[in-house]
Amino acid sequence: MKKTLAGLVKLNKFIAISLPVLLSIFLVRMESLAHRELSPPECRVKKWDIPVSFTPKQKAPLIERLPVTCCQNDRSCFDEVIYGKTPDKKALISAIARSLQYLETANAAAAYQNYPVAGITRDRVLKSLKRFRELLLTINSATELHQAIEREFVLYQSVGKDNKGSVLFTAYYEPLYAASRFPTTEYRYPVYRLPPDFNSWPKPHPTREELEGSDGLQSAKGRLRGQELFWFRDRLEPYLAQIEGSARLQLPDGTQTTIGYAGHTAYSYKSIGRELVNDGKLPLEGITLPIILDYFQKHPQELNIYIPRDRSFVFFQENHGEPAQGSINVPLTAERSIATDKSLMPPGALALIRASIPFVNPTGKMEERIISRYVLDQDTGGAIKGTGRVDYFLGTGKIAGDRAGVTVSNGQLFYLLLKSKN
Repeated sequence: MKKTLAGLVKLNKFIAISLPVLLSIFLVRMESLAHRELSPPECRVKKWDIPVSFTPKQKAPLIERLPVTCCQNDRSCFDEVIYGKTPDKKALISAIARSLQYLETANAAAAYQNYPVAGITRDRVLKSLKRFRELLLTINSATELHQAIEREFVLYQSVGKDNKGSVLFTAYYEPLYAASRFPTTEYRYPVYRLPPDFNSWPKPHPTREELEGSDGLQSAKGRLRGQELFWFRDRLEPYLAQIEGSARLQLPDGTQTTIGYAGHTAYSYKSIGRELVNDGKLPLEGITLPIILDYFQKHPQELNIYIPRDRSFVFFQENHGEPAQGSINVPLTAERSIATDKSLMPPGALALIRASIPFVNPTGKMEERIISRYVLDQDTGGAIKGTGRVDYFLGTGKIAGDRAGVTVSNGQLFYLLLKSKN
């Protein structure tokens, strides 16, 4: 679903979502918020690293290891939100059902046919998900669930970007924008459906500027004439929708609908945040999506300079209110879906992520928490490449977007599979 504006443009059938969301969006390094000390460093980090004694095989994206035994009183070790005051078990079970649905398809069979890690098969992933669901339905505490996983499962850990397990986490979301089905003096900036003759377009494809003009209003002069799908009030919004790869739209009559990724031109995404840094308009250190948005709010005329520098272009389809979908063609679940490089990571599989993620506290301020979360690998994105990248789906709307825009931290990624004897 996402391009990640933290999302990049999804490739082919994938939603353009994953430049790592917002952050990914701009592929500009942000400084993390101060970590809240939850437990000693050896509990928060060291126990989760790939063991020093491990010698990685050439190009092996995942290594097998036993589950981590949690430090005493380290609550960040457990996925406690499943059993919290507002239990999240239902959402996780729903996400599991969607992965199980995918794993029964011919696409899943093809994806696992030549999977690069020995021992990870579609059948094993399927059985592991079903057993994990059984545990969820019968166990009533995070501690007991972790203990059951220690008994029955092994972990396959991503070697990360450094062969030590370090993975860069960003986040993405589904934005909510005001839009119209018809152009007006208020709604002038369109997004476009995939042209019916797109597959016959010669390459190199037209650039963004050639398709819509530097101001985003010149599509009638080129190949996009008549392909307008919805119109937005702000020049930046349809571009950000392309970055995220999907959006929920609030229409003037009070109804809502959704749009999702339908295709893209054959150009790599170029970060406009990085371009601002290169031009000396913003400092690299501490840059976040809100800072980038604030810059363009103060200098709206510069959108016509920087947006055209990104030659890539994303097309949409109306999804009529359906939730954002991932690259395996199932709806994404807030806080329970991730995007990874599907040439390396097992699609639809159950994973455990451990990273520092921002939350809005009761006072309305953002704070980071080190969390462990069971998630389903259901998406990918153009900026999510290699073993050292994960994009975390945070849901729909402003709060999700605010959190996604400041999500960037190093953590670990594990896949849970039943032990061979099970």
